[in-house]
Amino acid sequence: MDATLHLAQDPAADALLGRSPLAALTGMLLDQQIPMEWAFKGPWTIAERLGTDDLDAHEIAVYDPEAFAALLSRKPAVHRYPGSMAKRIQQLCQYLVEHYDADPEAVWRDAGSGQELRGRLEELPGFGRQKAQIFLALLGKQLGVRPEGWREAAGPYGEAQAYRSVADITGPSSLAKVRAHKQEMKAAAKARAGDGKA
Repeated sequence: MDATLHLAQDPAADALLGRSPLAALTGMLLDQQIPMEWAFKGPWTIAERLGTDDLDAHEIAVYDPEAFAALLSRKPAVHRYPGSMAKRIQQLCQYLVEHYDADPEAVWRDAGSGQELRGRLEELPGFGRQKAQIFLALLGKQLGVRPEGWREAAGPYGEAQAYRSVADITGPSSLAKVRAHKQEMKAAAKARAGDGKA
């Protein structure tokens, strides 16, 4: 894996995301309830605190859970909920060790179809349907992983020029478009919730 990503909006963090499958998966896992750039800078922060320039699934899987939680909690914290996210990252790494011999890229390397790949992503700890679809769209749009039917399997996130998720962010202007789309979705959800109360 060797790509140029712009998800963390930080050159060093983005470089890690572009070369490390585990960093990309970890960033996607962290991408909830915090700003996207914060989430995708998380893998680089973790690697730096581990004293390495990459993330290793086996190392994280066997790391002392309390020490790993403390690592993520150190200021500035990697996430708003560093303890629970530390546990999820370790669960993800333990799953990768058990099912993919600690090789995260194996999740998508030989997937025969978009549906198969989405299924594999949905099985990852911390990944539901939506997260799996967004990551599948990121793989297809920016990382060149395009098994047959990948756009369909990614749902609306697979559409070209959609600007719905991190899969569509290639720089500041596309980031602004994705942010605007998310604000529209939040406003629509709020309006629907208000209608329900009436």
